[in-house]
Amino acid sequence: MGLDIDYIDGQTPLDEDEKEGLRIATIATRGELDEFEQQNIEQAMQWVMGRSFIAENIFTQEFIRNIHKRMYADVWKWAGEFRKTNKNIGTDKWQIPTALRTLLNDAVYWHKNKIYPADEMAVRFKHRLVSIHCFPNGNGRHSRLMADIIIEKIYKKPVFSWGASDLSGNSDIRSTYLKAVKAADQGDYRLLMSFARS
Repeated sequence: MGLDIDYIDGQTPLDEDEKEGLRIATIATRGELDEFEQQNIEQAMQWVMGRSFIAENIFTQEFIRNIHKRMYADVWKWAGEFRKTNKNIGTDKWQIPTALRTLLNDAVYWHKNKIYPADEMAVRFKHRLVSIHCFPNGNGRHSRLMADIIIEKIYKKPVFSWGASDLSGNSDIRSTYLKAVKAADQGDYRLLMSFARS
């Protein structure tokens, strides 16, 4: 008979699968993992803020992988590498490079031909990118940072606020975000665009 233990938020122990690929052996709980990841992500954001990028460089597989690596390389050995297993969400692992190439080609076309207003273009890119689910973990935060890079570096507009909250926990803001993502899954981007600026 197992013990039914209620853990305080962030104190849930990581299981062995979740520890696979961790660079820091002392991380034992979800809260500790979140803290180390956040420090790494902030370093990546500092790197992004101090640079200029053009669309031709942003819309490449190398850039997509480099941003993920910069966000997570201090924490995960596989940072920047496409996932090698299938998940319950995302494209089949073998289709990731093709799906990403299609998205990047679409994004170049959208940008050159001004198909969508700036906010919609960035949000559509973010949504398609997270739907592919390129990496073992961190896809949501990675896709949001990519949208911020697109909106700021290409369109010279302020970055998105994304509800001005941490979206990793169980909160009303996360529920609103997931509802917006589900609407975008059905082709309606209005809620996600509104959430991005909330």
